[in-house]
Amino acid sequence: MRFNKYIILCCLVCLFTVGQLSAQVVGKATKGAFLLKNANIETITKGAVKGDLLIEDGKITGIGGAVTAPASAKVIDCSGKTIYPGFIDMGTTLGLVEVNSVSLTNDNNEIGEVKPHMEALTAVNPSSVAIPVTRVSGVTTVIAQPSGGLISGTASLINLVGYSPDEMYAGFRAIRLNFPSSGARGRRDRRSTEDRKKDEQKKLKQLNDLWEEATLFTKIMDAKSKDASIRQAYNPTLEAMVPTIKGEQPVLVEVNRESDILSALKWIKDNEIKAILTGVAEGWRVADQIAESGVPVVTGPVISIPTRGSDRYDRAYANAGAMKKAGVTVAIRTNQTENVRDLPFHAAFAAAYGMGREAALEAITIVPARMMGLESELGSLEVGKVANLFICDGDPFETKTQIEQVFIQGWEIPMNSRHSLLYDEFLERSPGVKN
Repeated sequence: MRFNKYIILCCLVCLFTVGQLSAQVVGKATKGAFLLKNANIETITKGAVKGDLLIEDGKITGIGGAVTAPASAKVIDCSGKTIYPGFIDMGTTLGLVEVNSVSLTNDNNEIGEVKPHMEALTAVNPSSVAIPVTRVSGVTTVIAQPSGGLISGTASLINLVGYSPDEMYAGFRAIRLNFPSSGARGRRDRRSTEDRKKDEQKKLKQLNDLWEEATLFTKIMDAKSKDASIRQAYNPTLEAMVPTIKGEQPVLVEVNRESDILSALKWIKDNEIKAILTGVAEGWRVADQIAESGVPVVTGPVISIPTRGSDRYDRAYANAGAMKKAGVTVAIRTNQTENVRDLPFHAAFAAAYGMGREAALEAITIVPARMMGLESELGSLEVGKVANLFICDGDPFETKTQIEQVFIQGWEIPMNSRHSLLYDEFLERSPGVKN
């Protein structure tokens, strides 16, 4: 079925690009040794450094004023420019959804309530036109997450370069749980308060029963590994939850309302779950309780409207900063598909409304890397880390700043996309049909 979807999508793309094919072709990435000279380097973890940065075999192999490069290295003069680590978006549907309004191009929501065995990574389309649009803005790495149901599936971290999902995989997986809520599902939700509460309790019971069953399944599987005579029927749903039950990978717990956040924190504590709260739109209301729990938070979108009509206009902007001030570990996401490229501006709004620039910059670099246990590979500019970075001519939180070059896993990324190519095509268009 997915194969047929992509055939149809390709046909649609061809129809839209007849006569404008040259405006849709993005160049190839190149790999090698690169010496970035005379730059201001924002390492994130070790302050600002002036000097050179060397990339070899996909890794950063030198930073500072006395970097020795091989003769084959391509030299890029970065005088007056700044190098930043690539930004990380902790929640998107990039690569899973092409056109929101065309269902045939959406592959983020499978049928069913409980589907942890559904891997978002297998559905990622490396040729999505939104990927080049995103990475030229300095966003190099994102979580591609499924949606729908109680447990949506397993989300994966991907780097925005590669010909296959496996090539793009960046080393982190987590099941995604939509925590039961007593809130309205939208403006058209006509359920009474009592009915919403009943539905919440029903879902919570389903969740608790599932967790109890998965815990028992994990114990049986452990016993089976020591005693081959023990039998256990194949169960892909429960098997996918084993790493979570063992605490080997966290659960991304999507929750937003004040009361639901408190319920989720209690559930996490009672079941001794390694968790990351996501969404958390009303986190500012219970920031102290979240901080006390020690559960980290991925919040966003920041550029949004308040959850309640009585709230100040800037509550969504100030939410991340309020939680950070209370002592919560906070990362930022866009929760977008086409507009993941706006991640720097979500962080900029958070910075301006109480979070501060340094904390906001960390919230899209080293903080998410630490949350995922990948701080030795991503999130800052240090020798030995993956060369995910970009060069720009100013502050990346400002819209006037130009991103001049992006590197992902040491690949020099072509700095064009569907947007830039269409711009060039129509800026230099030849006359249309003559009358």
